[in-house]
Amino acid sequence: MNTLFLLAFAIFVATLSLVVLRPRNLAIGYPATAGALLCLALGITTVSDVYTVWTIVWNATFTFIAVIIASLIFDEAGFFEYLALRLAGAARGHGVELFVILVLLGAGVSAVFANDGTALILTPIVYALLKKVGIQGRHALPFIISVGFIADSASLPLVVSNLVNIVASSYFGISFLKYAEVMVLPDAVAISSSLVLLWAYYRKNIPTHYDAYNVGKPCSVIRDPLLFRIATPSILFLIFAYSLGSIYHVPVAFVAVPTVCVLFVVASLNRRINTLKILKTAPWQIVVFSLGMYLIVFGLGREGFTRLLINLLTYTSTLPGPLAMLSSGYVFAALAAVMNNMPSVMVGNLAIAHLTDHSRLVYANVIGNDIGPKFTPVGSLATLLWIHMLERKGDIKVTVSQYMKVGFAVGLPVLFLTLMALWLT
Repeated sequence: MNTLFLLAFAIFVATLSLVVLRPRNLAIGYPATAGALLCLALGITTVSDVYTVWTIVWNATFTFIAVIIASLIFDEAGFFEYLALRLAGAARGHGVELFVILVLLGAGVSAVFANDGTALILTPIVYALLKKVGIQGRHALPFIISVGFIADSASLPLVVSNLVNIVASSYFGISFLKYAEVMVLPDAVAISSSLVLLWAYYRKNIPTHYDAYNVGKPCSVIRDPLLFRIATPSILFLIFAYSLGSIYHVPVAFVAVPTVCVLFVVASLNRRINTLKILKTAPWQIVVFSLGMYLIVFGLGREGFTRLLINLLTYTSTLPGPLAMLSSGYVFAALAAVMNNMPSVMVGNLAIAHLTDHSRLVYANVIGNDIGPKFTPVGSLATLLWIHMLERKGDIKVTVSQYMKVGFAVGLPVLFLTLMALWLT
């Protein structure tokens, strides 16, 4: 191993440590930026690498910003809270029904508004709903952790469902429709297996009944009737436009950004919600973190890590039957759990591009980086957001040990079943 590789690895470890530990509540974008600048100063990366990385991630970055801002606009209008209250009322006081409904709601929000949107929006809504109906303490934990889990495990179906998906599909030129066609079965398996296994893991802690009378009237939470009415048509339009654009090879950012700009203008002119607050609360630090980590991992990969991964994938891809898919998927998942799925998918893409037949490995890389992050709290940005939301609430604590027990008990079999579904596809 050369000196630059050791330096790149040390910078990567130091950066990720600061992101996880967050001394003095340090925002996650700052250590990533510092690490990227240090790589430039030491010659691990060059100025031309900045341009190369930007050509890889610009579509994902702009789409992510647009999707998150759209989700915040609809959240401020009361759309997601309305859905949660309606669904809680539909459960009629049955705890298991409420559990199933909230997990499926999380899966639906992740599909359209990305896993980070679920962590950012649905976590506080579910938290408030549980308090309202009297579900607290150990009885609240299954709902909170399961929503956090499903945010990642159900973020497979569409290109826009996860920043990982956008990066991988953009890098290999996979269209919106082609991606959805391949991922429809793996996503269905991921959602159903996650739901069953989460219920089995927490069945003793899920209350049999709750006070349905305290749910409240769903219409009372609508703060902007106009935006509320156009939310569903806007979502359907986006999905249709993504599908149509993929036929003509239009990047998803060219669909998402203009649509969300129109939504933002409508919200500003209507003056029922605070659009300035939306811009302030948008997770800009995640964008900065992603760009910084991309540069760090790009340099690490070039100094030797990509070659190591290529050798490993060359071996696993020769294994017979489904073992090739399973072993490769678990390699990607392990990387995501250790190094966070954003840099992990980048180095995975770089390695896969050097292989002769990489068509199925691209999707295995996505699945590994969408589900693998559940093994550790540092695996995904959505999890970091989710933990941050819980820390702000204060009275629901999820320890690292609790999180990782669920991650391995549920995540390992869900990953196995999802990869098998991909192999069958």
